[in-house]
Amino acid sequence: KIDQKLVDAQQARRVLDRLVGYLISPVLWKRYWRGLSAGRVQSVVVRLIVDREREIEAFNPQEYWSISAIFEKFATDLVARDGKEIEKQSITTAKEAEEIIADLKGAEYKVSSVSREETSRTPHAPFTTATLQQVASKRLHYSSKQTMMFAQQLYEAGRITYMRTDSVNLSEQSLAQVGSFIKSEFGEKYYHHRKFKTKSKSAQEAHEAIRPTNPKNTPEAMASSLSSQQAKLYELIWRRFVASQMTDAKFDATAIDIKASKYGFRATGSVLTFDGWLKVFPSAFEDVRLPLVKGGQILELQELKSEQHFTKPPARFNEASLIKILEKEGIGRPSTYAAIISTVQTRGYVEKDRSRAFHPTDTGRTVHDFMMANFPRIVDIQFTAKMEDELDEIARGEREWIPTIREFYTPLAVEVAEKSVDALAKKESEEEKTDKICDLCGAPMIVKRGRFGKFIACSKFPECKNILKEKKDKEPPKLIGRSCPQDAGDLVERHGRFGIFIACSNFPKCKYTEKIKKAEEVAAEPTEEEKPLAENLSGDTIKGI
Repeated sequence: KIDQKLVDAQQARRVLDRLVGYLISPVLWKRYWRGLSAGRVQSVVVRLIVDREREIEAFNPQEYWSISAIFEKFATDLVARDGKEIEKQSITTAKEAEEIIADLKGAEYKVSSVSREETSRTPHAPFTTATLQQVASKRLHYSSKQTMMFAQQLYEAGRITYMRTDSVNLSEQSLAQVGSFIKSEFGEKYYHHRKFKTKSKSAQEAHEAIRPTNPKNTPEAMASSLSSQQAKLYELIWRRFVASQMTDAKFDATAIDIKASKYGFRATGSVLTFDGWLKVFPSAFEDVRLPLVKGGQILELQELKSEQHFTKPPARFNEASLIKILEKEGIGRPSTYAAIISTVQTRGYVEKDRSRAFHPTDTGRTVHDFMMANFPRIVDIQFTAKMEDELDEIARGEREWIPTIREFYTPLAVEVAEKSVDALAKKESEEEKTDKICDLCGAPMIVKRGRFGKFIACSKFPECKNILKEKKDKEPPKLIGRSCPQDAGDLVERHGRFGIFIACSNFPKCKYTEKIKKAEEVAAEPTEEEKPLAENLSGDTIKGI
């Protein structure tokens, strides 16, 4: 049976997205250039990345110091002074750190207390679309687009359940299957029946959590029938699902407090006593063992050291952290995250660096600033989240979809009409005049701005499409002091798509090239003085040496 409420919600989402894109994008074209676009969720994603970048640029690092006391088998951190806790960044100068170390000179280090307690760690819920994308990004370095592609392939092959879901629920049949598997594979003490509840009120639970279709299909058993990328993703899904129905991991946590003069030091450690669900995640925890000491025991100090630190700016968003904040703020749907993140990159609004972190481009900043100045409601995070809530209310039958669209469209249409006129006027007022005349129609040439930067064009555009390409004075190629072995021309350094290389100055007549040698390769070559000796050395002579 078709659920008309879900149909209405989907229809409303589609119309909202098109209203933003179809109405605002042409205003961007008038203000800047064609090809730019705005989107109900896309523009918020760009805002998050631009705002974070500007926060990093404005960040002023602050100096702080830490002090550690090192003993025979463990290290401790300064945590208290005069019985009061010292905040992490409260020692702000080298002088203050030196004064504390001077204060502690000759002090006696006595164990004031040793506390032990059993702690536990509960397994995570099985994957939803959003959490799968986050973990695959962190562990496997997959983009959200790659994750969804490999998950789709696993689903179509019948290896996992449907991969577009924000539910953590599991069917009774799957719970029974995994329970039997855990008992037979690891033993009764490792099994703990759990039912997870989806926290998000907006979650659409038509599908259960992402899980393997049969827990007996272990990653090892499936490896030969899957590609390496599919196998890695399957292993993540399998381990997360099986672990979700296993017992808590148990730890023995220890804290040692040491008093020295008016200062307090502390060391903490934790030892795994029962692995529980960590049985299927063997490398997820490392013991931090502390020696056995008693209250009142005097310890021999080996070293007292201070270390300088600086506060760090907030980290740039990567795919995992970006998806996490989108999910937390209720922006968009998990099933659309991969497409949105891909779109803002293909539009040229953001780029990834080598560490897979997002940077805004100049185009991204330009579009963001325009949206903030002219359509702040569209890029407002709370407003976007509120719209998602209203779409969810439509899906639950608590709201009508057409009045919802009308409420959104009416003020937007007025804003677009006003800003469209303003955009054209601002564009014309900002055009830079030049002393050049169009050689096709005789009109003045002006400086325009496009996605690749500024360029000179006819002021009569689009009637006249003449563009003037500026000729930049190129520096002559650098001579390297050797001759080409093919035609005796000078060898020079040139720049190509893969970096600097050496080529003949008579290119294209002579196409001789060679790579730039690394420093260690150059160092290994004999000098002019050594060449005669090297040429006279035979293989036997070298062996003898």
